[in-house]
Order: sequence, then C-alpha cells, then structure tokens
Amino acid sequence: MTEVDPSDEQLAAIAIENEDEEEFHHGYKPPAQKTLQEIQDLDQDDESLRKYKEALLGNHAVANDPNLPNVQVTRMTLVCDTAPKPLVLPLDGDLKKLKEHPFVLKEGVPYKIKINFKVNKEIVAGLKYMQEISRKNIKVDKSVYMVGSYGPKAEEYEYLTPVDEAPKGMIARGSYNIKSKFTDDDKANHLSWEWGLTIKKDWD
Repeated sequence: MTEVDPSDEQLAAIAIENEDEEEFHHGYKPPAQKTLQEIQDLDQDDESLRKYKEALLGNHAVANDPNLPNVQVTRMTLVCDTAPKPLVLPLDGDLKKLKEHPFVLKEGVPYKIKINFKVNKEIVAGLKYMQEISRKNIKVDKSVYMVGSYGPKAEEYEYLTPVDEAPKGMIARGSYNIKSKFTDDDKANHLSWEWGLTIKKDWD
C-alpha cells in the first residue's frame, strides 16, 4: 500500500504539532490609513521623506476606473524546482472550479508559494497571505505570511513565501483542502479562494 487514511486522532496530533501562535501579531497596531493624495502632500519640504515616498509610490498614475478594486490578486504558483510542469492557479476567473483540479505534489519536496497581485489606487498597508489546510474536514495547519505595504503601479507585484516542505510518509499521502485569503491591516478581504492539494509518492 502507498497510502494510509489517517485516523481523526492522528490528524488532531498533526494539527497540534503545526499549531501557529502568530506571535508577530501581539502588540502590533496598524497605522492610521491615509489616502495617496494625503501622503503625497505630507512634509513636502522634507527631502529624505520625499525620497522615501517616491521609492514607495514611484511616478505611476493612480487608476481612475471606479470599478477596479484597489488590490487584485491574479494568480498563485507552487514554485518547485523538481516539478515536471508549472503549478499555476489563475485567480481571475471562476474561483468555484479551483477545487476540481487539485495540484499534485510529490512527498517531501521543497516548495514555495508565489502570489501575484496588483495595487491600483491607494497604498495598501500590511498585506497578509493566510491559509488553513484541512484533511477529512479537520484543520491540520494554519499559516500567516506578512506580505508588506505597497503603492499603486501598473505592473504586478509578486510575493514569495519562505521555503516549505511537502509532508511525506504513507499517512501524509492523500488529499488536502486549502482555504486561502489575501487581507491587510484594515482586515479588508481582497480575495478568498479554496483549492486542493494531493500529496503522492511520485509526480505521476
């Protein structure tokens, strides 16, 4: 046998082992939100601050389309050097269909998650990528990644998580459901999506 269905007790033990205390949130207070124009008008006679704002904002025009969201998450990629093909998840279409085509990941391989997104209008502070991983409807892991603060520009940004390793062993092999969320300091939900991941002994 190459796969063993874990018991509820084993999944609960995995969840405890992977418990994320999110210590970096303790005592953190997000700054007051300001519009792009307010920030540009601040301390115009301060040369060092002017250069800092220029580095953050650039010289890009703010999008004036009222129908555009401020933050657009366009795609997610599992970056794995040994994968036989790109593992890309488009996030600008029908999100309900994402679970129908789960990623296949070989057990034990190192990988990263890359998120591509755009900022269209105002500076967004404290972007975060959050995900919860479940198996058999039992949460086995939760992660929160601090993405950072970004100003509007025409080109896409990309964020790459630290390297992680796919679980391995007969109990680890199988299907996982993942709930992902892209949010910020104001707790605005820029995008939520669910996707599937299948851990196998090999890529086939």
